[in-house]
Amino acid sequence: MQSDSDIIGRIRQGDKQEFEKLFRSSYVSLVRYAKTLIRDHDAAEEIVQDLFFRLWKDRQDMKIESSLNGYLFKSVHNRALHYIEHQKVVSRHAGEMIAGAELTSETVTEVIYYNELQERVSRVLERLPGRCRMIFRMSRFDGMKYTEIADKLAVSLKTVEADMGKALKEFRKALAEK
Repeated sequence: MQSDSDIIGRIRQGDKQEFEKLFRSSYVSLVRYAKTLIRDHDAAEEIVQDLFFRLWKDRQDMKIESSLNGYLFKSVHNRALHYIEHQKVVSRHAGEMIAGAELTSETVTEVIYYNELQERVSRVLERLPGRCRMIFRMSRFDGMKYTEIADKLAVSLKTVEADMGKALKEFRKALAEK
């Protein structure tokens, strides 16, 4: 059985098999833990995926003082808390926008339409495969360019373009339905 320092050392040196082994052995329990904190399975998966992405990207600079397992769970915990805080800000901002608007029948209709549209968008996002969903969010919600997404996810530009094409096709289909 390898020690944590051996595993960390091999990952620092770019051992993809060791990294994949760590990912496969930790992923489910980390997602389950994140989900207990934020109660959103998709967001929990994104948190864990982003943790492993950053771990691989910054592998040469990683400083793990505690056990590797402890480090992973603490990182997920911190990321989940950050996600919760972000959701509170988004919710508060939406509440302020609605409260600040004059509540005319037109405004109420717009709010209802907006909420229905948000629900439809969420349903389409849930149906998209993981990488496709992530690429769509990075492009449309985070404002990233295709080349930036390709670099960040370590995939080809053609992969990003293909996944965006799939996502947009699903959105067109879903939004055309009434």
